Amino acid sequence: MLSNKVKFALKLFIVLALLVVFAVVGLVLGYNYVIVQSNSIDNLKKSIESGEFEITEDTDGCVPIVIKIGDSTSDIAQTLYDNKLIDNTLIFSLLSKINGFDGAYLAGTHYLIPGLKYDELMYLLTLRPESVTITFQEGMTYEQIKAKLHENGLTFSDAEFDACMDSPNLFVDYEFVSQIKLTDGRDHVLAGYLFPDTYEFDINASAQSIINTFLRNTEVKLYDEYYERAKALGMSLDEVITLASLIQYESNSASEMMLISAVFHNRLNSDDESLHYLGSDASVNYLRQLNGLEPTLNLSQTDISSDSPYNTFNHPGLPPGPICMPGLDAIQAALYPEPNCNYYYFCATGDGNSVFAVTYDEHLANIEMYKDNWN
Repeated sequence: MLSNKVKFALKLFIVLALLVVFAVVGLVLGYNYVIVQSNSIDNLKKSIESGEFEITEDTDGCVPIVIKIGDSTSDIAQTLYDNKLIDNTLIFSLLSKINGFDGAYLAGTHYLIPGLKYDELMYLLTLRPESVTITFQEGMTYEQIKAKLHENGLTFSDAEFDACMDSPNLFVDYEFVSQIKLTDGRDHVLAGYLFPDTYEFDINASAQSIINTFLRNTEVKLYDEYYERAKALGMSLDEVITLASLIQYESNSASEMMLISAVFHNRLNSDDESLHYLGSDASVNYLRQLNGLEPTLNLSQTDISSDSPYNTFNHPGLPPGPICMPGLDAIQAALYPEPNCNYYYFCATGDGNSVFAVTYDEHLANIEMYKDNWN
């Protein structure tokens, strides 16, 4: 008969032996799993690099998966489950932690297909999301920018975009936004601040994130000295951007912009209040475009008599807000007009340039000389 001590020792030995066996088996299985997964991902990488494996929105069975900023791994697992790409959210979440993918998934739109293994899904969700690169030219209006975004595949809601553009409280971290004056009759508070440049967007980006992308760039472009110069001119930066939008609409020549800026500054600062009516064709053409009409140098009396506060023929001073997205040349021209310039008028020559005048009679003579070129 074995003593109790011997029986206990024997049981302890058996338990320890089993633990060692389980540990060894676990290590072997774990090692094999890591090797298999590593090989699987390596093969996937090679296939992607060689072009053999590619999923686009046109791929049969393609499922677009949108990861939102702030989504947790469990949120992503649920999205994959809802789209029938995985059958167990818990396993996906656990494997994400085990494999080091937890926290590495990138926000944006990813194209996937059914039948992918969990490790393949995990790897693909860490790759750069699908995006489009778009260039916006100086002088584009807000409506033109929205249209170009849609033309390039972005799926935002126009109503949501408009609402964000009229909600400066969403973007108070930007200094220039806090200085915008909410004047009566202003079209879209942030119009004028979607800086013309080249951008990269996720195709399913929200309206707010798209606007933030523009505004981050605008903040970089508006140097501290611009705020100081605007103050020295007795203007807010918002007034400068509004003036710059008129200048941008009137000309694409940097040197000519400075002369046009001088004309506007001279009129705004004149003791003759009649000169405060800037009479800018650009402001009226902006209204024409809002009504679906093409801009023209031959404005009709109906155009000029419009009662909109944006019509600088009928309303003195600057419009309530910018009419387009001005570039740096126009902004700098608004801040630094041509010095020692006594022009109060300018008109188009019909070939993309302008001619300037000191007196109204000179201006009328210029109009008579060039009006036949405006057709």
